[in-house]
Amino acid sequence: MRVIPVIDLKGAVAVHAVGGERERYRPLRSEIVAGSDPVEVARAVRNALGLDELYVADLDALAGGSADRDTIAALAREARVMVDAGVTGVAEAGRLLELGAARVVVGTETLADERALERLRSALPDAPLVVSLDLRDGRVLSPQPALERLRAPEALERLARSGVRETIVLDLTRVGSGAGPDIPLVRELADRVPELELLAGGGVRDVADLQALADAGAAGALVATALHNGAIGSNELGALV
Repeated sequence: MRVIPVIDLKGAVAVHAVGGERERYRPLRSEIVAGSDPVEVARAVRNALGLDELYVADLDALAGGSADRDTIAALAREARVMVDAGVTGVAEAGRLLELGAARVVVGTETLADERALERLRSALPDAPLVVSLDLRDGRVLSPQPALERLRAPEALERLARSGVRETIVLDLTRVGSGAGPDIPLVRELADRVPELELLAGGGVRDVADLQALADAGAAGALVATALHNGAIGSNELGALV
């Protein structure tokens, strides 16, 4: 079970996510690191928890601004990072890879259409692309009406046709909510598209949630709050089967 710490970037600062309502995000407060410097956060989760893989969401880029190239490059020197910076084109993906990103996330929230994903796969056949099925209250987030109308399992099936092999399922409403992950949905998605390596994000509270996700077929989980409030520490990670 891969446990992947999340760093949400806003204004070059690591912020605490609240239910996907990005205007409410505030600088991170953590029990394992002082302050909200993203690089120090990356070092803390590596040193305190032994985790050297990160999911980085550049919220300014996702809102239509420029990617924080300096911070992304600095984080890539500290850990294996997968970066969601609103990529929809080949040049954007290439720039993130040049900065040292281990994987580039292509999210439905900003993906104009499925053909854009196909173009990315065609132009960058060997690039480590990860599709993020972005949800709000279980409903697909997408500027493409045809995709937005689909249930999550059907949408994931369509996205899998591009040939990607790894996907994130991220329900923004559950992020930072303490509500727990949507285990039935994860199980349905894993059953529907078993060839995909599935990473679940949103709502993880403790190691019991991680175990439930593993039992449902997830290969890993994106976690933030539970790492910083002490609910999941090195002892809990060591006990995870």
